[in-house]
Amino acid sequence: MSDILNKIIATKRDEIAAALIVKSLAAVEAEAATQLAPRDFVGAIRQKIACGQPAVIAEIKKASPSKGVIRPDFHPAEIALSYQTHGAACLSVLTDRQYFQGAPEYLQAARAACTLPVLRKDFMVDRYQVAEARAMGADCILLIAAALTFKEMQELEAQAYNHGMAVLVEVHNGEELDAALQLKTPLLGINNRNLRTFEVTLDTTLGLLQRIPADRIVVTESGIVTPEDVTLMRANKVESFLVGEAFMRAPEPGVELARLFA
Repeated sequence: MSDILNKIIATKRDEIAAALIVKSLAAVEAEAATQLAPRDFVGAIRQKIACGQPAVIAEIKKASPSKGVIRPDFHPAEIALSYQTHGAACLSVLTDRQYFQGAPEYLQAARAACTLPVLRKDFMVDRYQVAEARAMGADCILLIAAALTFKEMQELEAQAYNHGMAVLVEVHNGEELDAALQLKTPLLGINNRNLRTFEVTLDTTLGLLQRIPADRIVVTESGIVTPEDVTLMRANKVESFLVGEAFMRAPEPGVELARLFA
């Protein structure tokens, strides 16, 4: 794990310990059980692909550790509606407070403003966070292979499935891919950003494609910034994209989505 990832994971464990003092796991799971049924995250992606369209998981993100504040004028509900209007398949919403200036309230506001399924984008290390994700209305969670053992990924995936949520597992090298392919989820994210150097290259996705079975949905993440990037990926049969920063820096995020994926 990179130093920044180690630091974030340590923060997450502290946050969970503090949260447990305020509210037990049983209480959070009870809250999760009162939510309406999750929206079909995988189905929304499959539907776009079946229609010959790119399946875009459009991200709502205010800031990042490496770039600082990306979008000072930040209104999650407006952004979510803009994304839906301009063809997004799903949303991804950052809920990490300390490093990304996110919040659970942003996810709730975004989801309430549209009909798209929503991924809770955070650093998941404990079943408490999985129950918390469903309690806040998330339809999908992210598992980062670089941050988890295979056993932890299995357990968190099972927990997510118990709550009716989908799972996007994220990898950025062959070793992580081998572990991720043993999970049940069809959603396989490939992060083009090296978590150690923060350098970005689309070759990360392209280099792993041949090792991925046809029954998996490859989601390329990071570094999709031009229509040529989209064309390159689609020429290699990658039809699902998670994009955030390129949209967040634009005056109208949904319009930028439509332009990038026209």
